[in-house]
Amino acid sequence: MAQFIIYPENASHAVLEPEISVLVPVMNEAGNVRPLIDEICYTFQGRPFEIIYIDDGSTDETEAELQKCVSEIKELRVLRHKKRSGQSVAIRTGLLASRAPLIAVLDGDGQNIPADLPALEKALLAARPNRGMAGGVRQGRKDSAMKKFASRRAKNLRGWLLKDSHPDSGCGIKIVDREVFLRLPFFNHMHRFMSVLVRREGGVVIEVPVGHRAREQGSSKYGILDRLLVGISDIMGVMWLLSRTNHPEDITEISPKTLHNNATEK
Repeated sequence: MAQFIIYPENASHAVLEPEISVLVPVMNEAGNVRPLIDEICYTFQGRPFEIIYIDDGSTDETEAELQKCVSEIKELRVLRHKKRSGQSVAIRTGLLASRAPLIAVLDGDGQNIPADLPALEKALLAARPNRGMAGGVRQGRKDSAMKKFASRRAKNLRGWLLKDSHPDSGCGIKIVDREVFLRLPFFNHMHRFMSVLVRREGGVVIEVPVGHRAREQGSSKYGILDRLLVGISDIMGVMWLLSRTNHPEDITEISPKTLHNNATEK
């Protein structure tokens, strides 16, 4: 189980009944912390919301910056992993601590734009009564040619082997119904396969165009070769999960009331 520290006590900074929880996993993102938090606060001003930063064992000034922010921003909660555990584990730590019915996720490097979150939320709510996920599709992606090349290859492989039709399933910004998110099978790197996993649980996946910015500070935590080699292993695991999918078509609860109604109808 991941170990984490909460700054400060929950009771002192709790936001009552947030409508949306924004999860931001970070690892060595000093300099990117406060600007992104301010953008999130501006985006959801006037609404009850919470921001949950999950510091995945940072070794730079990220922790110090978060401690300063949490003393000044009442909507902010900070969870810290003692050792680096990976982005998917960090997201799950935040998910289990979250309190809102809608869960927003975005990368902590500043490349995702918080102002896109209301459009994602609107698209997901428009699909009611269905539950699921609204995922971003980056427009004018600001990444290196090599990184885009690796993403295209990974996308083609996912499309071929997993029948993943999402045009940008690697995009970090998304909003998911918490009840659906909690039902997804958890494994390392699962955040790269959210569209497939949500559909596996019978949820809807909605594609929403979003912006994308160049990273201004820090550096990417993933190498191109790492993405490709680990991606192949993960795809094989997800293929196994899909082959074991088995959902009942209809579920009926038997209660004294239903028994009485059935007897009356007879």
